[in-house]
Amino acid sequence: MSSTTTPPNPTAFPHAADAFLWACFMDVATFKPGNVSLQSAGHDMQAQQFLDSARASAAGLFAESAGVGARVHTAVRATRAVAGCNTNLGILLLCAPLAHAAQRARAREGCEAALRAALEETLAALDLDDARAAFAAIAHASPGGLGEAGAQDVHAPPSVDLRAAMGLAAHRDRIAMQFADGYRDIWRALDDFRQPQRDPDLSRRIQRLYLSLLARHPDSHIARKYGSETAADVSVSAAAVLARLDAGESGDDGSDQAELDAMLQAWDASLKAAGLNPGTTADLTVCVLFIAALLEPSLMHPASEAQGATPRWPGAC
Repeated sequence: MSSTTTPPNPTAFPHAADAFLWACFMDVATFKPGNVSLQSAGHDMQAQQFLDSARASAAGLFAESAGVGARVHTAVRATRAVAGCNTNLGILLLCAPLAHAAQRARAREGCEAALRAALEETLAALDLDDARAAFAAIAHASPGGLGEAGAQDVHAPPSVDLRAAMGLAAHRDRIAMQFADGYRDIWRALDDFRQPQRDPDLSRRIQRLYLSLLARHPDSHIARKYGSETAADVSVSAAAVLARLDAGESGDDGSDQAELDAMLQAWDASLKAAGLNPGTTADLTVCVLFIAALLEPSLMHPASEAQGATPRWPGAC
């Protein structure tokens, strides 16, 4: 891609790699029904594999001279070497353009505006080399339910740039859709996550973020493996769980926290027993958290707020 030259300093986001690692840690530190977490293994995977994957992939993801596709390919190979399976392909596909953009964003018009502008520039500059490298990464990761596509199948050489290829897959893959429409789902979810008044506990906010995304968008990983009807059913269940949390935490239905936790644990066990992993939703959650930490570094250091530091949300740098 045309924007692989070393950018002038200083970048608006020198903490970008830390933000990525924090987002990946919070992904497994937060109990999210159906996903692997520190509290609940599943799908023949353990939380430690995800933590090892994040650390192993960071160097490739933030290689400043590399294009987006090359970053994904290098990071996927590093992940496979330590985890032995696909743990983070979707995370890497979503976060590679953001990592590239964060390293090139200048502190202008507020940091969020700078990041949005740099991300759009990155997406617009994606080229055929990015597509070749990303296709190789996807084939190497071998995600579950991938199958074959009628056009621009990852098992054959691409003939269009990466954004165009993702656009062709957008109707069946929520991650591809983000490339096509400028991360619209991500920015919308970020706006929701910014509202801490309802639930000041960070883990609960992340749990709600995940459930809200799952309720709003049927998980494309589940849809690929089990069909769109099953994915839609899981989304309906997520909406019901979210409503129950709202009612329970407001005291409207008389549930205490132990009852709500038991409900979440039961749903987690049910999803895993059926082999249903809302993996795309987890990937979207990590991406939102990555941006949130880019814009509000104090999220990574909650103790500083407890000691009287003033949060600088939104868009602080």
